Amino acid sequence: MTQRRIAVFGATGSIGVNTLDVINQLGGQDAFTVSAVTGNRNVERLAQQAIDHNAEMAVTADEQQYAALKTALSGSGVRPAAGASGLIEAAVMNNDLVMAAIVGTAGLKPALAAARAGADIALANKECLVSAGPLFLSAVHEGGGRLLPVDSEHSAIFQVLEQNQRRALERVIITASGGPFRTKTLEEMRHVDAATARAHPNWSMGLKISIDSASMFNKALEMIEALHLFSLRPDQVEVIVHPQSIIHSMVGYADGSVLAQLGCPDMRSAIGYALAYPHRPPLNVERLDFAKLARLDFESPDEQRFPALKLARIVMERGGLQGAILNAAKEIALEAFIEGRCGFLEMADITGQVMENMRGAPSACGIEDIYAADEEARRQAAGLIRA
Repeated sequence: MTQRRIAVFGATGSIGVNTLDVINQLGGQDAFTVSAVTGNRNVERLAQQAIDHNAEMAVTADEQQYAALKTALSGSGVRPAAGASGLIEAAVMNNDLVMAAIVGTAGLKPALAAARAGADIALANKECLVSAGPLFLSAVHEGGGRLLPVDSEHSAIFQVLEQNQRRALERVIITASGGPFRTKTLEEMRHVDAATARAHPNWSMGLKISIDSASMFNKALEMIEALHLFSLRPDQVEVIVHPQSIIHSMVGYADGSVLAQLGCPDMRSAIGYALAYPHRPPLNVERLDFAKLARLDFESPDEQRFPALKLARIVMERGGLQGAILNAAKEIALEAFIEGRCGFLEMADITGQVMENMRGAPSACGIEDIYAADEEARRQAAGLIRA
């Protein structure tokens, strides 16, 4: 593999940390030049990452942390930067590859800039496709780079979707672990708190994404992403609960065949595939021991207990700005749940109400339309929570 220039956005988060680990496994500075690393408030970790990987630039999204970052980088030769302008600068640094792992809508503009600049995008930011699918795909096409999914589910589909058999594609089947409440009753789920909801049985993730997984909002976003990423019809996107998280997703074809991608739960596998694509480099990850697996279970998701899946179906059918509206309202409801201001099941109720209120919103023409819808959805969701 020839040396490539890579910028790691969201370097201090779980995906970013694992990306830097994979870079080391794939040859470190012999294989990659790290042009930039970006983070938010954890400037000590960000500065150390930049120094360890000999990055040209380190960017904190929080402008108030610029002085602290500059001090931490003093004498290292790494250039500090901050704020939106710093993120955009890092996005267009003649990168071959950009790991887009900034959480939330804050990651949209840098990812768009990187795509338009022609970089391959290793996509771990859901909002790029959920909130701005057509706009983002147009930017990738305009720049001429490749879109390489990093979510384990979308990476799995990407790996087993035979491009020369697109006409034979019948469906994609996204697997879901079911999270910590897979066997809980609706009444039990009404009373769970954030500490309980964050305890994922298979994956070690941050607070918000763990709760999104518990509510299946994470899976709802993945359904919408898959629609855009693989140019599917809404009826071609299915979800199946698979508690072991060994099969990461499947693709069904017109001849009845179903191809599945399997592996131990470890994000570094999907990251490694994106960073080295189309090659499969050796990675230091756990290997499957089929004799120890014993069983693989599957069950249909219960949309009464996990109504986020129904909301995803509505978004896929309606299109327009509904994805941005769902995402924004969900984020406000999630914050309220974490703070104890709304119940676990109320998150979907609030999100669905905002989606219905804003059903007549026009289709997106540009990034500002998406941000406007995002802002209005957040305002309405906050109003419903106060009410």
